[in-house]
Amino acid sequence: MLREQKTAKAGCCCEGMLETESSNGARSIAQLETADEDGANSLLEDILHRDNLNSAYLRVKRNGGAPGIDKMTVDEMLPYLKEHKEELLKSIRGGWYKPKPVRRVEIPKPDGGKRNLGVPTVIDRMIQQAVVQILQPIFEPLFSENSYGFRPGRNAHQAMKKAEEYYKQGYVKVVDIDLAKYFDTVNHDILIDRIREVIKDEQVIKLVRKFLKSGVMVNGLVNPTTEGTPQGGNLSPLLSNIYLTAFDRMLESRGHNLVRYADDCNIYVKSQRAAERVMTSCTKYLENKLKLKVNQEKSKAGSPLKLKFLGFSLFKVGKGMGIRPHAKSIEKFKNKIRKLTSRRQAKPIPVVLEKLRKYTIGWLGYYSIAEMSSKMKSLNEWIRRRIRQIFWKQWKKPSARFENLKRLGIPTQKAREWSYSRRGYWRIADSWILHRSLTNEYLASIGYDDIAKRYEVMHLNY
Repeated sequence: MLREQKTAKAGCCCEGMLETESSNGARSIAQLETADEDGANSLLEDILHRDNLNSAYLRVKRNGGAPGIDKMTVDEMLPYLKEHKEELLKSIRGGWYKPKPVRRVEIPKPDGGKRNLGVPTVIDRMIQQAVVQILQPIFEPLFSENSYGFRPGRNAHQAMKKAEEYYKQGYVKVVDIDLAKYFDTVNHDILIDRIREVIKDEQVIKLVRKFLKSGVMVNGLVNPTTEGTPQGGNLSPLLSNIYLTAFDRMLESRGHNLVRYADDCNIYVKSQRAAERVMTSCTKYLENKLKLKVNQEKSKAGSPLKLKFLGFSLFKVGKGMGIRPHAKSIEKFKNKIRKLTSRRQAKPIPVVLEKLRKYTIGWLGYYSIAEMSSKMKSLNEWIRRRIRQIFWKQWKKPSARFENLKRLGIPTQKAREWSYSRRGYWRIADSWILHRSLTNEYLASIGYDDIAKRYEVMHLNY
């Protein structure tokens, strides 16, 4: 008989009791000892070892995130674990631990569709993270060198550098394969078979299967999960790599050059005819062998100078090559800036500038590999113009505009003339009067982060 995991809310938060990562062990769950009574050693016991669980707890705590269906927050984990740690460990060892269904969250996609995310409870996230920390080192040596997503020491920048290298070698055509709802369509039986080829501890395999079968709660109703690895769980990235490694090996056995980042896969060939042939064979393999669905509308065979991969595209510069953000990535960036700098909002300018700074730092950090100095300069001026527009809108009345223009050094007569101007906000934002009053130096003094300068520093240090 299966007993449900108890994850009732604890009544207090013990933030001050959490030790730092530099500690020998997190005091918060230091009592989660896991040695077998008979001294036996197993992979499950490695997962449930005190140090591994402490590390998993700290990772989940540091990452934060929204609560699952039980509404327990990361701050409430510690009190819960202090009270229920023995019962939790006993249930996992005994086989009656039952993960709770994940909470369904839909994230809008740029193309207008929805991406389904699954949010596990914080306790389930901790156990999943503990599993990942033990299984990842076991599977890492078995993964392809051409796989870059969700792996230690690997990232999207390395993937793009590899793509650039292939192009320079003469592989000027790319097969860009798009898997339709990949994380929602992974076949459980095939995945478990892949895991069982490497992992012999059936308790661990059963635990992984329980997470796969935990179900999804949508609008208060629990739906069973017969396929897929809910995107959003700590286990999902590792399981996705395990599943697609067979595809990597198939391509390598045929001598193909590929770059894969999670479910985004590009295969580089020398001609359009070869690209179309590879597209056909890959589609057949993915759909027949791995039971996945290839999105025929989004999958393309063409030039990497035009197609988007991980938000980037390649481009020719003279006799050389370069990496730049794809046009769609730039448009997505601008749309986000438009929302952050909307003149209709009533937020104080410093608040707007701080939110703008946080977003642009993250965006530039990801795209710092790209060659885009001139693009950053033009975007920089465009953002400043939007900020000046907010100022003009918030000053509202002619009297306020007159006083602010005078305060910022505009002569009285000119300040009076412009304060009554009937020009639209966007035109005024690019006028000499606001360039002279709301100078670049003034905007910097109140918190504007110059994205052109920041990019140059990041790109130089890359």
